[in-house]
Amino acid sequence: MFIVNERAQMYAFLSRMFSDILDKKLLTQLRDDKNIVELVLQEQQTAWFYESSLEELEEALNVDFTSLFLMHSMPIESSILDDKEEVLVGLQNPVMQFYFDHGYELHLSSSKQHAPDHISLEFAFMQNAVLKNERAVQKAFLEKHLLAWVPAYLLGIESMAHTPFYKGLCRLGAEFVMADFESLC
Repeated sequence: MFIVNERAQMYAFLSRMFSDILDKKLLTQLRDDKNIVELVLQEQQTAWFYESSLEELEEALNVDFTSLFLMHSMPIESSILDDKEEVLVGLQNPVMQFYFDHGYELHLSSSKQHAPDHISLEFAFMQNAVLKNERAVQKAFLEKHLLAWVPAYLLGIESMAHTPFYKGLCRLGAEFVMADFESLC
C-alpha cells in the first residue's frame, strides 16, 4: 500500500517523464536520486545510466523519447482507443469532461501538451486528486481512463524502446497504475 505523499510524487514523476524530452539539469537531478534510478532501472542497467556522459545520455534518451512518443505513437488516450486515430478536444473528449465534472481546470494553451488526454496530463490529474484525498475520484478516473489504455500502451511501447531507461519507465508506469488501483479497492 502506497502512502499519499509517495503516490502523489510517483504521479508527478511519471507526468514529467512522459511530458517532454529530458534536459541535462533533469538528468543530473535523476542521477543524484539513486532511489528513483533504482525504481526505473534494473540493477545491471544502472551502470549504463551512471557511466555514460551527460551528453551521451541526453542524446540517447531524447532520440528514444522522440521515436517512442512523438513519431511512432503519441501517448494520447483518444488517439489510442479511437479507431479513427483522432484526438478529441474540448468537452467532446471524455477525459476533459471528467476534469470539468470534478473541478479540475486545464489550460492547454499554457501547456506543451495540446490534448487533454495526454498521458502526462492524466498523471498530473491523478497527482492532484491524490493530494486532495479524493479517493472516489481517483478510483473512477483509474477505472474509466488510465486502466483502459495506459498499462497496455506502456507495455507495448516498452518493447520498442532502445534505452534501458525508457524500457524501465514504461514497465514502472504500467505496474504502478495497476498497483495503485488495487490499493484503492
